[in-house]
Amino acid sequence: MSFPFKHPYEPAAEYSKPVAYFCMEYAIHQPLKIYAGGLGFLAGSYLRSAFELKQNLVGIGILWKYGYYDQVRKSDQTMDVLFEEKVYGFLQPTDIKFKISIFQHDVWVTAWYLPPEVFNTAPLFLLSTSLPENDYLARTTVHKLYDPNPETKIAASILLGVGGARLLEELGWQPEIYHLSECHGLPLAFYLYDKYKDMAEVRRRLVFTNHTPEEGGNPKTDLLLLEKAGFFSGIPITEVRSVVHAGDSVLDHTLTALRMSGIANGVSRIHLQTLLRMWKPYPDICPLISITNGQNAAYWADKEMYKALEAGDDQALIQRKLTCKDLLFEIVADQNGEIFRRDVLTIVFAKRFTGYKRADLLLRDRDRFDRLVNNKERPVQIIWAGKPYPMDYAAVGVFDKIVDACKAYSNCAVLAGYELKLSKLLKQGADVWLNLPRLTHEASGTSGMSAAMNGTINVSTADGWFPEFVKDKNNGFVIPSSDPALPEHIQDDKDVISLYDMLEKEVIPLYYDYPSSWVTIMKNSMHDILPYFDSGRMAAEYYAKLYT
Repeated sequence: MSFPFKHPYEPAAEYSKPVAYFCMEYAIHQPLKIYAGGLGFLAGSYLRSAFELKQNLVGIGILWKYGYYDQVRKSDQTMDVLFEEKVYGFLQPTDIKFKISIFQHDVWVTAWYLPPEVFNTAPLFLLSTSLPENDYLARTTVHKLYDPNPETKIAASILLGVGGARLLEELGWQPEIYHLSECHGLPLAFYLYDKYKDMAEVRRRLVFTNHTPEEGGNPKTDLLLLEKAGFFSGIPITEVRSVVHAGDSVLDHTLTALRMSGIANGVSRIHLQTLLRMWKPYPDICPLISITNGQNAAYWADKEMYKALEAGDDQALIQRKLTCKDLLFEIVADQNGEIFRRDVLTIVFAKRFTGYKRADLLLRDRDRFDRLVNNKERPVQIIWAGKPYPMDYAAVGVFDKIVDACKAYSNCAVLAGYELKLSKLLKQGADVWLNLPRLTHEASGTSGMSAAMNGTINVSTADGWFPEFVKDKNNGFVIPSSDPALPEHIQDDKDVISLYDMLEKEVIPLYYDYPSSWVTIMKNSMHDILPYFDSGRMAAEYYAKLYT
């Protein structure tokens, strides 16, 4: 069966080179639930900006039958996980079917198509093994994004990498560049090597973006297990070892991507320095550059706030922020039974829950926390939201710890269901966006970018993208960080003191005692975040620096 495909818009001359972008998740719009967190938010913004710039780009992903998961609550309000089947009437079936080999079995693959006009994105194809021709085990490959089973993870990587390359051949659309966003689709590199039999040809076509220095995002897997799975497209294991200088027993996925790509990028200037420290000691890696992430302003930026900003109408800007707070507080009341006030400083911590982001840092000093939230003269309201990886029991425990703590305070709330829709409401309604990563652990982080596009002021440690943006006390606040060489518990002990000092001595007094100065910082933040941190700049840099 064939699916007649021609790129649906005429590419701009400077972006005419055909590129295929491979990513495991895409956060494009709330109705399409095939994303977990920051990587998906970035990919979604990229596809929107690629459409706006008329770039000759095609996205390749996977249609996750149960999505990442639906975040719900147990009877005591702690977190529970629901896997609910998703059906999307706006996706077009291609009726393409072809076979790939996974764990020595033929697996049938099809694809669904998201046309540009649905959500204003570059064209996106989503692969699926949910077909009657497959047995149940093969169908489970596309059940859950980031399935905890290691064999299922490997199968998903083969589907994305090999299945994506095969799909492009079925479509008759030949990219000049294959862009791996993270190493999830690494089997693509071996497919290309098997096709061209020449590593120089692979490097001419393959580029790579690394999004995290964290161990969980840089996997290592037993070579023989990968060979059995079909990860190497039938290339003999001795040749694999020779080509990528792999050790005798384990494949380092990120290192292999760096050796098989022609060029790779980190996602902030700080992240590039971290990458160089991590990988430069290894021979034969590709050149490393920095292309800082961005978020799509057309999707994220509050248009009414920017209209007021451009008109110099401070009252209209303040009124819009108050209206957005009201909309957010309806969600708080619905989920938590608390009535928040629009005239109270509202602090939001909302992002993927994982250890280094320190969602519970505020609770590390309970005496100061009590003083902060019980201050009647300068009151605050605090909202947390975020989705831990469902099998990260430590992160789920942090979520539940915060839920339990918030029950004692009428001005603290935890919201469940942190996806695109809630993310936008939180960014529109917050006064302060709190970012607390341990120094050197945040590759980029993008939530603060889109928060600034909604008149929200960032209070953050100086990691990831933030140092490229912030002018301390002019467009945001920098929390002084402890030495990253210290043990983590000592860093946290020191950083929580700095956090409370910043909030109590600078941020909160400014909001209540100098409201005009607060609005000035708010306007500076909205002005300075654009255009550099719009993903249009990032998309243009991909073509200028990564795809040339």
